[in-house]
Parts: sequence; C-alpha cells; structure tokens
Amino acid sequence: MSQLKKGAALSYVTIILTNGIGLLLTPFIIKHLGDSEYGLYTLIGSLIGTISVLDFGLNNTIVRFVAKFRAKQDRQAEDNFLATVMIIYGIISAVIAIVGIGLYFNLADVFEKLTPAELEKAKIMFSILIFNLAITLPGGAFTAICSAYEHFVYPRALNIIKYCVRSLMVVGLLLWGGDSVSIVVLDTVINVIVISMNAYYVLRILKARFKLYSFEMQLVREIFKYSIWIFIFAMVGQFQWRAGQLILGDMIGPKAVGIYGVGILLGTYYGAFSTAISGVFLPRATKMTVLEAKADELTDQMTRIGRFSLIILLMILGGFLLYGRQFVHLWVGDNYRDSFIVAIIIMFSYTLPLVQSFANSILEARSMFSFKAVTYISLIAIGTGIGAWLTQFYGLVGIIYGSAGGWILSQIIMNIYYKRVIRLEIGRFFKELFGGLLPAFLVILLIGYGIDFLPGKNWLNLVLKISAFGIVYCALVYKFGMNASERAVISSSIPFLKKKSHA
Repeated sequence: MSQLKKGAALSYVTIILTNGIGLLLTPFIIKHLGDSEYGLYTLIGSLIGTISVLDFGLNNTIVRFVAKFRAKQDRQAEDNFLATVMIIYGIISAVIAIVGIGLYFNLADVFEKLTPAELEKAKIMFSILIFNLAITLPGGAFTAICSAYEHFVYPRALNIIKYCVRSLMVVGLLLWGGDSVSIVVLDTVINVIVISMNAYYVLRILKARFKLYSFEMQLVREIFKYSIWIFIFAMVGQFQWRAGQLILGDMIGPKAVGIYGVGILLGTYYGAFSTAISGVFLPRATKMTVLEAKADELTDQMTRIGRFSLIILLMILGGFLLYGRQFVHLWVGDNYRDSFIVAIIIMFSYTLPLVQSFANSILEARSMFSFKAVTYISLIAIGTGIGAWLTQFYGLVGIIYGSAGGWILSQIIMNIYYKRVIRLEIGRFFKELFGGLLPAFLVILLIGYGIDFLPGKNWLNLVLKISAFGIVYCALVYKFGMNASERAVISSSIPFLKKKSHA
C-alpha cells in the first residue's frame, strides 16, 4: 500500500479515535470542570487559536516549496529554503512572545465579564499556552516536511499515540482533582515530546537538511508572496469560529462560549472526515502543476476526490440531521441543546468547500490563493459582524447565522472563479459529483426518518438507530450511489467484498 493510501487510512483511524474519544471525553471534562470553567478553558483556547495564525501559512508553504524542489531534484535549493524558513520561524516565535506579554497584562480589558478568580486562572493558562504556541509553530515544520516527502505514516501514527496517551492522562488528572490549568500544562509537555520525535525522524530518517548557503531576500519575498495568502485564509478559519466565541464571551459570558464551543467541536469533527482524504494531495497537486496538467485532468482528479469525500460526509450529515438532537441531549444535556443548531449549520456550510478541497490545493500549488483569501476574509468578516448584531435577538445561535451566510456566499463566488480563471469544468464537476449519490441519499433520509420512530430515548435506542441508518446507507450507496470504479476501490479494500468480487 502506498504512503498516500496508508496516510489517508491512518488519518481515518486518527479521526475515529479522536472523535470517538472526544465525544466521551468532552462531557467528562465538562462534568469535572463545570460549565463556567469549561467555558473559560474554551475561551482562552480561542484567544490562543487567534494568535496562532501568526504562523503566516508557513507549514503549507513548506509542503509546496519542498515538493517543487524535489520534483526538480534541486537539493541545494531545498536545503537553503528549509534553513531560511526556520530563521523566519525563530522571528515569529519571538513576535508571539512579545504579543503574548502585551495581552497578558490586558486580559482584564479583553474579557470584562470574568470574575477575579476566573481572570487569575485565565492568565495562568494564557501564559502557558503562549509558550506552547511559540514552540509548536516551528515544530510543525517537521510534520510539513514529512508531507512534502510524501511520508505520511510516521507523523500520523505518532499523532494517534499522542492523542490516546493525552486522553488517558486528562482522565487521570481530572479524577485526581486537576483543573483546566493542569490540562494546559499536560498538553504543553506532550507537544514538546512529539515535536522532538518528529524532528528526529526528519533529520535522521528522511535526511532532510537545514543548510543555509545564502540568506536571500528574494527567496524570503517568494515565501511570503505565497504564504501571506495562506495566512490570510487561515485567519478566516480562526476568525469565523473563534471570533464568535470571543464575541459571545464579551456579550453573554463563559457559559454561552462553552455551548457554542461544543457546536463548533461537532462541526469540526465533521470536516475532519473529509480532510483525511484531501490532506495528502497538496504534493500531488504541486507535481501536476509543475508538469502543467490540463484543466480536464485537474477536474477529473477533483471529482474523484470530491465524490469519496461526499460519500463519507453525507453519511455523517444525514445521521446527525436525523438523530443529532437526541445525541446532544444524551451526551452533554439539555443546557447544550443550541449546540445542535450550531453544529448542523456548520456541517451544511462546510460540505461544499470540503468536497472541493482539491481546488484549494490547486490554488496553493499555483500561488493563486490571493483572490480566495480576500473573498473569504471580507465576506466572513461582514457575516460575523451581522452575526454579532443578530445575537441581540437570537442569543448565541445568532452569531452562527451570520458567519455561515458569509461562508456560503464566498463559496458561490469561488465556484465562478474556479470556472473562469482556473478553467475547471465546474458544471461537469457538480453533475458527476452528485450523480447517483443525491437520489440515493434522499431515499436513505426517508428510511432514516422512519427509523427515528423506534421507541425509546436512551443510549441503546440511539445506537440502534445509528447502526440501522449506517447499514442502510452503506448498502444503498454502494449499490446505487457509487459508480463502477468506486465500487472497485471499495471492494479491493475490504476483504469480504474483495473475496466476493473474485468468486
């Protein structure tokens, strides 16, 4: 099995583990921390997440440039580039430390709703997380190098181990009386260990070199010309969801942030199932760009990736749409019922950009990210502002209405751009994307609605409903939704179906 397939498979293992453990761990953390402290923990995490965009998109830049140098077999340029990037990361870490110190002494002005005790705990968490961020950003370069070399197995396997160990230790800490500060300390220690192990792999196994032949301002300009738009787009992701948390923290308080945060958590879990496939294709898109692949070839590749992503996403979206309210009620309680609304809106908003993720890789590979970045940051900023206004009338769900509106409008504009500028065959893409899948999905939803009438409202009832829905979905999509090539891929990957196809 190739590194691409193994990497995608390990990504799915990671997602299943992180989502499964996360679903179990979140109510456990809420129970032991309490609603207010969990909201505080989420709030500080949101602020740190906002600062984390100071990465300036360098991780994606590393993947793109190293993949390009490797395609051209220019080792000296690769070595010089990596050394230059690490110097830039050193400067970024220093800037983060300075920004962190400034914010530390002004947290009371940023979060006026916090009590003195909450403010003190917030300052401790913030100072630890700033240190964490200052080492995590440059440490991420090693994972990016693995991706550029198309070595996906080691970093993903290590990430699985990291998450399992971290989850067990969080449970132990909370059972022994730990609080949000102890979780932050634990995360920092684990990050240092994982970064060290990734560095060893990159330097000793992949033999990557950080050798500065000359510090060229022209190269620095090229790096930032490409990465600045990745950075701006990263700001979109941070701004869209985290700005909402900061606004709610200021307008309503920590509890609303916790409820909103749970909805975002479920929405991002949804997105992760698609990025497991798309996340390994930036090096491939870069190679296709270097080799000047035609528009129809790029459209074919985007359609293949998009359909596999959509098959997975529709199963999750359909199941959550039908049984999500019951799940949220059982999982975290009625206090978090608005989390369902937040999550389902995020899922609907995310679906189109997730199935078109290869188009995003094409933009990155061609250094054509500026239009998308400007479009998103403009419309989502406006949408978030509208959401803040709607919060006065609709409470915490008002913020998600505005944010999602900006996101959807951005997608409409980007599809026009893909068609007219990138020359992708968008009409054919949508026709082939939904061909067979959409009719099958609508029938499955009707059957799933009938399944929802099974009597009972407990966990066993929910598990039975989800299981029945999953069986119906897999059977009907395999039979009627997939095309012949997709069925062949699935059959070759599953021993039972592989044996059946050879019979």
